Amino acid sequence: MAAALSYCKPSPFIGQFPSNFGKPVSLRSIEISTQASRITALFWGSKKSVKHQPVDSSLGDFTLTGSETEELKENPTKGKKVSVSIISSILDVSSHEWDSCALDATGPEKFNPFLSHGFLSSLEETGCAVKETGWMPSHIIAKDESENILGVAPLYLKSHSYGEFVFDHSWADAYYSFGARYYPKFQCCVPFTPVTGPRILVRNTSFKNQVFDVIVTALKDLTAKSQVSSLHITFPSEAEWYKLKDRGFLQRIGMQYHWKNRNYKSFDEFLMDMKQSKRKNIRQERKKIPAQDLTMKRLRGYEIKANHWDSFYKFYRNTTDNKWGSPYLTRDFFHEMGSKMGDDVLLVVAEKRDELVAGALNLIGGDTIYGRLWGCDPQVYYPSLHFEACYYQAIEAAIQLNLSTVEAGAQGEHKIQRGYLPVPTYSCHYFIDEGFKQAIGEFLVRESNQVDLVMKLFHESGPFKEGIH
Repeated sequence: MAAALSYCKPSPFIGQFPSNFGKPVSLRSIEISTQASRITALFWGSKKSVKHQPVDSSLGDFTLTGSETEELKENPTKGKKVSVSIISSILDVSSHEWDSCALDATGPEKFNPFLSHGFLSSLEETGCAVKETGWMPSHIIAKDESENILGVAPLYLKSHSYGEFVFDHSWADAYYSFGARYYPKFQCCVPFTPVTGPRILVRNTSFKNQVFDVIVTALKDLTAKSQVSSLHITFPSEAEWYKLKDRGFLQRIGMQYHWKNRNYKSFDEFLMDMKQSKRKNIRQERKKIPAQDLTMKRLRGYEIKANHWDSFYKFYRNTTDNKWGSPYLTRDFFHEMGSKMGDDVLLVVAEKRDELVAGALNLIGGDTIYGRLWGCDPQVYYPSLHFEACYYQAIEAAIQLNLSTVEAGAQGEHKIQRGYLPVPTYSCHYFIDEGFKQAIGEFLVRESNQVDLVMKLFHESGPFKEGIH
């Protein structure tokens, strides 16, 4: 069955591709008269979708070499065997094994809740990131000869580009305009989540660098054998971004807005670092909340009841109906995720006379609060409530919990004057076709220069006093 979602707008930094985009160099002088039609998202099973070449669940056996492991030092003639395979559901891996890989990849101090088995399995179990919605789980697992899991990677075979927050619709258009197919493609990511973090999750062993390389090699081999157009690793860590450049991936940067905790003891102390006009504006916005008879609450873990999730889903649907046209997440997802993740969930709610009227969903990591979703009662409008629920309450929570950062999600220049400054985000892209790879690579260089310039200008005109960055 085919289903189309409303078209996602591309990044403001993306211009139109030249008419010869993606054309092999030898063919660029040839005029192409066929005009490509607009590409729509096709869910798996559509008559128009492209069937990839099926591959075995096993991606092969690899031998670790060199002197990186104690075992190899003692017996250099014997290599350590690592087998790599695909699983069709994260439920095929125990939460302990997956979370051990994720925690070793980040370190406890940088724990990222979106990489957890609880979050990812909630997406699958409640029908959000599944084959029927164009997100076919194809996770990568690396094991040693004793069946110990040494590394994992969240991977999906996708038949569209929605829910990624790294916009490549113009790339798909270019492929189609030259008679090539862009979908399906592989996406290594956390679905619907523009949060930076490692994507190749490797146990902290003496041979972890080799396991990383084995998984990357397996991902590239899988892309070629499956006869898909490309492999995309979105919102990886900066360290991974640099590593993958040397392994044949194109580099792309984007931009988000984050708040940094400069050891503040209170919200007022944070305000004192702001320019006077910005400080005054924030105080005026916050005064509007009690003036409208609104009460803000921050709920965690067992404090969040089923009625909270039901109300929040209604608020979330109001946002998606007005902004995106179709929801990615189901009602059951919020209940399931909240049940599995406990105190890692922070739900900010607004009440008027004990009735819920708005909410903002956050997850709490090792040193960061991640702001994710917002919504309000569709029947009413409260000025400044969005800023209070999404930005100021998150800042207060970070100060209270002594966390270093608040990540407020994708897009939104209005965040700057409220203390959230631009930071780079990263993605890596591996293309099979060399002609398209070269053209897209040239485009990404130009785009990166634009992003760097915009970030520089935003920082120079930022909301903080001189000398505070």
